[in-house]
Amino acid sequence: MILRADAHDPKLEPYRHVGDPAWLVARQLFVAEGRLVVERLLASGQHAFESVAVTPAAYGALKSRLDAAPCDVYVTDPAALESVTGFNFHRGCLALVHRPPERALADLLDGRRLVALEGVGNPDNVGGIFRTAAALGASGVVLDAACGDPLYRKAIRTSMGATLSLPWVRAPAWRGALAALQHAGFRIAALTPAPGAASIEDFARSVGPADRVVIALGAEGQGLSEETLQHADVRVRIPIESTVDSLNVVIAAGIALDRLR
Repeated sequence: MILRADAHDPKLEPYRHVGDPAWLVARQLFVAEGRLVVERLLASGQHAFESVAVTPAAYGALKSRLDAAPCDVYVTDPAALESVTGFNFHRGCLALVHRPPERALADLLDGRRLVALEGVGNPDNVGGIFRTAAALGASGVVLDAACGDPLYRKAIRTSMGATLSLPWVRAPAWRGALAALQHAGFRIAALTPAPGAASIEDFARSVGPADRVVIALGAEGQGLSEETLQHADVRVRIPIESTVDSLNVVIAAGIALDRLR
């Protein structure tokens, strides 16, 4: 149903909490931000919407999709929406959506390329890696307990919605998850700038079309933990100029996945 709302309308009360991740997670919700992301979510029909809040301009751009939305759609002036949320949201469109059920690691074992992230907390990096992984043929992402939430609004926006379509699993028992992947036939390739690691080109030449590989990446600065490096089947580096110590983790993921295509 399409409804008009102003800044004092109690129907918009949940939107006062869109900047509070703990509030959202406690209610099993996430925020989808931006016209493209919301439109893709509605088109997929795979997510349960709580509601959508849009400016008149955004409503006009998405009218056919929003008129058929399976939830209430609140149309409100830009200043009122910003007053309620405390943010100038991307292109005047956001939605409250129910978080999907969590997957198990077993759900990701059918693919040939996975990405494993350890300690990558920055939502822009999380979203960028998902977008890159989806574009370059990875079939899923495994995250440790310290990684940022793929359903945080910035991660969703940066990923262009890939965090909503590419399967992923949170693995608090990180070493156990890596062992389970190896038991399922995956080789774990740990990316590191260490000079003793094999070059990505040499490693790619050793990977056959049917081989199953996990590209493991750590947070910028600290990289992968020593325990994960020890657990890996191979350590792999991307050759770079000696005047630069490392690459952005999103760029590194893209280069590694591209070399393995």
